[in-house]
Amino acid sequence: MRARMADVFLSYARPDKGTARLFAEAFQGSGLSVWWDDSLRSGETFDETIERALRDAKAVVVLWSPASVISRWVRAEATLADRNRTLVPVMIAPCQRPIIFELTHTADLTQWQGAREDRGWLALVADVRQLIEARAAPHGATQAAAVLRPDGARSPAVPRPAVAILPFVNMSGDPEQECFSDGVTEDIITDLARVSGMAVASRSAVFSYKGKTVAPAQLAQALKVTHVVEGSVRKAGNRVRITAQVLDAATDTPIWAERFDRTLDDIFAIQDEIAKAIVAALKVRLLPAESAALEQRATTNSEAYELFLIARSFQRRSSERLKPVIIRICRRVVALDPGFAKGWALLSIAESELVQRGVEGYSIESARESAERAIAADPASADGHAALAETHVRSAMDYEAAEGSLAEAFRLDPNCFDALLVAGAIAIVRRNYARAVECFERAISLEPDSYWPSGMVAQAYEALGDPVAIAASHRRVLARCEKILADEPDHSGALGFFVTSLASLGHAARAREWTQRALLFDPDNRRLRYNLACAMATLRDGDATAELLAPLIGQVSIGYLRWMQSDNSLDPVRANGRFAALMDMAAMRLASEPAGA
Repeated sequence: MRARMADVFLSYARPDKGTARLFAEAFQGSGLSVWWDDSLRSGETFDETIERALRDAKAVVVLWSPASVISRWVRAEATLADRNRTLVPVMIAPCQRPIIFELTHTADLTQWQGAREDRGWLALVADVRQLIEARAAPHGATQAAAVLRPDGARSPAVPRPAVAILPFVNMSGDPEQECFSDGVTEDIITDLARVSGMAVASRSAVFSYKGKTVAPAQLAQALKVTHVVEGSVRKAGNRVRITAQVLDAATDTPIWAERFDRTLDDIFAIQDEIAKAIVAALKVRLLPAESAALEQRATTNSEAYELFLIARSFQRRSSERLKPVIIRICRRVVALDPGFAKGWALLSIAESELVQRGVEGYSIESARESAERAIAADPASADGHAALAETHVRSAMDYEAAEGSLAEAFRLDPNCFDALLVAGAIAIVRRNYARAVECFERAISLEPDSYWPSGMVAQAYEALGDPVAIAASHRRVLARCEKILADEPDHSGALGFFVTSLASLGHAARAREWTQRALLFDPDNRRLRYNLACAMATLRDGDATAELLAPLIGQVSIGYLRWMQSDNSLDPVRANGRFAALMDMAAMRLASEPAGA
């Protein structure tokens, strides 16, 4: 098969074939010729036909996804295209790109479904045309980018302004107020992300610069933004002072600045004013629905809001010791404002986790009730639906009910962090490991310091059998868990993943040593004991796995048993006699119990 010269060479991973087809058809519909052939992907060598097509193409569009970032073929194609200055990278699913491409401008089409009038798609076509025309022009002269209008005529592309809201600086002199200043920043990011006429850098991207001094021009290059918002928060008692300014990133020139001195009760009005001022400064036109959305608040009770920010910051620290504190704070939050959906949802998530650990005094029924209260308070809040999905999984592994709740959560917010965690866990159970990788990697991109999705995605990579991805993911787990364990040595979640990663990376002696140490720290923790058993299964030690699981067999619910029956971490020891006997014992016990017991 002889390759023909094409405008666009499409580089993708085999699991993304359906999405690649959307891109190929859409490019062709825009008048661009496309070379792509998934049938050649199964070759054992870098086929010369592909290489010829790759070198001849005027633009190489690389579709980045969790599958493609670990594909040596896609990496090779991207590297060659980068060298030839024909690379046009596109993000089709959240993932961590290879480090050599992290600073390369990457179009975000993670939510694109093939609509050719979509602004993101039109911007990508404009970028591709600009590259094609630049290569065709004498001496590489750059011509103006153009987009295809619905009537078929071409007109100059008008880029959307893009803004990075840097974490507002806590000027209160009280470290405990850090969560308040962070909360103000996050709410402004959330508000502006609803505006279709502008692009907003993600929370995880901007918070990676927290506490650092970086020139706006550097931020513009790294985050691909045109403007930067800086600010500070000073809170003392019931008074709050917030300053904010919008900078033109290219010139480091302020185009708007303001200071707000108000009472805490005015915090919501201040956030509204700042968001609308940023929109006005960037000359973005608000649609009526967007203007109304900027004025909507999860709560109008300033005390409930402040307490919720404290509870949320504790949740993000991943501290197990703080879980009961989070629950107490959230109960006060919803007492102050029974209509605060996010407060109910966070309460439900914290309760569900303590139930999983086997902590007395908490029930999945209470967690479900909290989730249902969240949905009743605000059916349009994705967090409540994600929390309800969590309870469906924790109680009886009711995946159908959970997936119904998740569908609604993702409809409302495609990047709902807790929904991604539940969806990833269900994908593990269903042995849809590519989907699990997609969910957990997207969750990691939203909360880079969270240890749980890092541990779970390592399990998914294990099942997919890619040795490079397996090793890299387990090293990431070790780094994150070591950081947690330095502050909280008895953190059962971090201990379980830490030991499993040691085992997977071949550190068997250390894994066994840490297993014994972990059992001394928290011998009655069901989740810890189970995860340590998974580590021993990784070492293919069936007897040690059975010994760790034996105390749980008389306690496990039907949902827990279903998880054990499908968990690929235990696959290496399923033929072990002691392990098989324990599984049979649990199944017989549950079968003999009355339905609903």
